[in-house]
This record gives sequence, structure tokens and C-alpha cells, in this order.
Amino acid sequence: MTESTSSVTSFSVPELPMQIQTIREYLPHRYPFLLVDRVVEVNENSIVGYKNVSINEEFLQGHFPEYPIMPGVLIVEALAQVSGVLGFLMNNEKPKPGSLFLFAGAERVRFKKQVVAGDQLVLKSELVMQKRGIYKYNCTASVDGVVATTAEIMISHQKTEQA
Repeated sequence: MTESTSSVTSFSVPELPMQIQTIREYLPHRYPFLLVDRVVEVNENSIVGYKNVSINEEFLQGHFPEYPIMPGVLIVEALAQVSGVLGFLMNNEKPKPGSLFLFAGAERVRFKKQVVAGDQLVLKSELVMQKRGIYKYNCTASVDGVVATTAEIMISHQKTEQA
């Protein structure tokens, strides 16, 4: 299951940095579950974005209220979301009825540093494989240059049924 990423054709990239209004065009998520605030870099097979972690985040109100930290599963979700933006860009499309990129799995997830209010979580994702609508990315989330989380993220390009 190792298809070369060199088969990826060129794609157009919106003006960088991608502001939240543009990110919303590529991610169907909305508050409080939109976890990418800005995209600052897009290359042939990689993307860099970030999430500003504020004390006002709903998840910090109940996740260790005396010492609020960002839940690891939400860091992984943020990595999947930035990977999804890259998936849409690479396919020259945006979310539309009948087509989505869905989080399909995570492997080799490691949490190395706590992420707390006031941190800027830098999200990096690099495509390492694509095959039959499945995309695998090596991802890193870091704060101030220190790795907080690493993971291999898989997303799947799915056709959805209309209700």
C-alpha cells in the first residue's frame, strides 16, 4: 500500500495566509469544532497551519479546570482537519453535497508536551501515500518549536448519500 506521491498533479492554492473565511470554504466544520485558525504554507505535498488555544475554549472549561490542557484527541482532530484542507486543495475541490474527506484513522500517535491556554499550536502535515481515495499523512503539532504531538493520520475521500 505504498503508491508514490509524485503522481499528484499540480493544484491551485488560495492566497496565503489562508484566513478563517477561506478555511471555512475547505472545511465543513464550524464552531466549536473548527480547529484550524489559519493556513500559512502549502506545498506540493504538505501544509502548515495553526490553532490559537484560548482560555475561552469550551473544552478547557472542563478538561482539568484547575490546570486546563487541550485534550489530545482534539490535537489529533486539528491535525486531521489541516490534512483535510490539503486533501481538498490537492483535488482542486471544496466540500460539496455528496463529497467529503473524512477522518479514517490515526496510528503511531504520541503526546509529548501539554498544550495549554495561550499556546499557538502549529499543525504540520505531509502526504506520504495516496491510494484509491485514501490519503496518509505524517503530522506534527508543536508549540514554540517543541513537538507536542506526532501522528500518522489517514483521511478518506468519500461520496456521501443525500438525505
